[in-house]
Amino acid sequence: MKKYLTEKNALWCFFSFMAFMAVSSAHANTVKNAEPQNLTVYMEQLLGGGDYRNFKDIQELNRVSAWIREQMRLFGIPCQYQNYKVNDEAYRNVVCSLKGRNADTVIVGAHYDVFEDKPGADDNASGVAGVIETARILSAEKTRLKNSVDFIFYTLNEAPFSGTEDMGSYVHAKSIEKQSQNIKSIYILENIGYFDPNFVQNYPIGLKWIYPSHGNYIAAVGNLQSREMTADFCAAMKNLNQLQCERLIAPSFVQAMDFSDHNNYWAFDLPAIVITDTGAYRNKNFHTEKDIIENLDVGKMGQVVNGLVQTILK
Repeated sequence: MKKYLTEKNALWCFFSFMAFMAVSSAHANTVKNAEPQNLTVYMEQLLGGGDYRNFKDIQELNRVSAWIREQMRLFGIPCQYQNYKVNDEAYRNVVCSLKGRNADTVIVGAHYDVFEDKPGADDNASGVAGVIETARILSAEKTRLKNSVDFIFYTLNEAPFSGTEDMGSYVHAKSIEKQSQNIKSIYILENIGYFDPNFVQNYPIGLKWIYPSHGNYIAAVGNLQSREMTADFCAAMKNLNQLQCERLIAPSFVQAMDFSDHNNYWAFDLPAIVITDTGAYRNKNFHTEKDIIENLDVGKMGQVVNGLVQTILK
């Protein structure tokens, strides 16, 4: 009887240990999720200066870029300013680097300036907040990082500089041209906060028969070079069973594909996609005074971040 109890206890200990190891393994494989309240706080900080972060108000642009740099420092991610001049005025990108295990680099970027005197919550505080939250999670998961990740915050995306070599993203793209062999992928977050289950979605000519009429999805837009990146991101979103993801692949020269900072990387043959709620094609508040945080869905923004994190850690 005593021998039987000893063997029974041994078996119980063995299975308890295996169960513990299984739970520990599952816990180890769990990646942190985005916190919607963090996204709200980040956007409040971006909009909170009382002024408009456009090209005319350099003091406000500098306040925002300094806050971004400090926030990233709190995550243990060092940053530096990429300074340049336009019309004798000084502007700056914020360039932050999280080191991985090899020499290849992934870039995650968003522009922090706004159109004219508009709040710019969706365009593009949402994108900036998404980059910051991605950085927070990846800094906590840095032991899993195969590639280094550069987080770039651009200035001068909006008019009158959009489509010119004065854009912050063009300045950055040109600066890494000679490192192209080490650039694995580039993800631009441009308007990731506006969603609507109703039939509100518009498209450039020829696309409305292919894609959903509702506005309750995130889009991954790439060119032929970056088509696999769009597939990877949408696959991650599907695996998470969260927000619907739609891919759009087109040659770089197709009209309406050049609406964001990704286009400047395409100009240097660098693999880039833009992750977006499609901006003006969906959001009736786009470039108006109604582009405020209250009109955004931070829960779905968090799902976009989760998909991007999973894609980078793949």
